Amino acid sequence: MKQNLQTTFSTRQNMLSRDFEIYYYNDTYQNSHYYNVDNHTHNYYEFYFFLEGNVSMNIEGHMHPLKPGDVVVIPPAVHHYAILHDSKVPYRRFVFWISVEYCNKLLQLSPDYVYLMQHTKVTKHYVFHYDVIAFNALQSKVFHLIEELHSNRFGREAKITLCANDLILHLNRSIYEMEHPKSQHEVQNLYQNLLLFIEDHLDEDLTLDYLAEHFFVSKYHISHVFKEHMGLSVHQFITKKRLAMCKDAILSLDSITEAYQMYGLKDYSSFFRAFKKEFGMSPKEYKELAAQIQKENKC
Repeated sequence: MKQNLQTTFSTRQNMLSRDFEIYYYNDTYQNSHYYNVDNHTHNYYEFYFFLEGNVSMNIEGHMHPLKPGDVVVIPPAVHHYAILHDSKVPYRRFVFWISVEYCNKLLQLSPDYVYLMQHTKVTKHYVFHYDVIAFNALQSKVFHLIEELHSNRFGREAKITLCANDLILHLNRSIYEMEHPKSQHEVQNLYQNLLLFIEDHLDEDLTLDYLAEHFFVSKYHISHVFKEHMGLSVHQFITKKRLAMCKDAILSLDSITEAYQMYGLKDYSSFFRAFKKEFGMSPKEYKELAAQIQKENKC
């Protein structure tokens, strides 16, 4: 994130805004003062997104070592404080405060906005871990909100509210899906249907967003299902399938260009590199070798 969007750390633990506040902190031992923040509580909800550092969070007397991608949810009146274990490692995190009054306002719109707040208060489960893809998506929502807060563009106030509500709903949805995984049968069906759909649509723009829209599931769930079953990302699998189809097409078509464009590979230089990496030779070398073998077989 741009340097000018960072926030100078303050030991203040009360909200100045009526609704919500968000901060991006990047501290080192030399410029950080969080040692002065002792065990404390809030009268608002705190969402803490851990990016980097060697840190544990003590919540109600229980120690939680943090990993990059962890999201910590602290309801009102819950005692907590952060412990820095290594002052030489940069300590980066986002902190998002939401007032109880604002949560109640969102509750009037939909209970989906406050599922996570209620879930945490009941279960006392405070730390949730996101994988890399899901955490990147979460960071993107955070970036949009912070950037809008620092802007002077037309419609700023309305856009800030939209970004904040979008971030809150995204948190609720993503953690709900973590807590309510689909059955193994549903996951297997989704995986098989994805394989069939990809094979039938290799000539189309098969992005994660496209697949998610078609199958009515989140792109993060699709990524997880593929990685778990195939050991490959969706993009890697699609590329391998396209290269295999192109390899066959090269032998039956006069033009190599026609072969790779037929299967959605529009950039020749990328196709060339991927083909050589996959098969150990260039498309032209493969075509010439196949022709030579065919000629020798006829003799």
